[in-house]
Amino acid sequence: MKILILNGPNLNLLGKREPGIYGSQTFETYFKYLQKEFLDIKLSYEQSNHEGDLVTQIQNADNDYDGIILNGGAYTHTSVAIGDAIKAVSVPVLEVHISNTFARESFRHQSYISPNAKGIIIGFGMDSYKLAVQSFL
Repeated sequence: MKILILNGPNLNLLGKREPGIYGSQTFETYFKYLQKEFLDIKLSYEQSNHEGDLVTQIQNADNDYDGIILNGGAYTHTSVAIGDAIKAVSVPVLEVHISNTFARESFRHQSYISPNAKGIIIGFGMDSYKLAVQSFL
């Protein structure tokens, strides 16, 4: 099984950005943990601050991966293009968020990803990604 973890804008700053919300661990460190935890799964990781790059990654994953774990960051709440890309591919996409977006600002309560996602996991810190991987098993 091959799963792509795709992180959107500002998630390259995990470990530094608002540690009270996102924790103090970098995603690269957590990704190494996931690789050790799921030895039978080929996990790949990409991050981009650019909407078009994320759309292209989703489109390209359609024939190469069994699933996508997507944390769209702020694009979750603004990007019709990412929502449309998910709708256009057959690979299942699972939406994840580190924080509970419904306990934050009201603009974070809207998602353009959710209507086309296989499911949503929010609010479990970095372990949201682990739960997402487990959901594909």
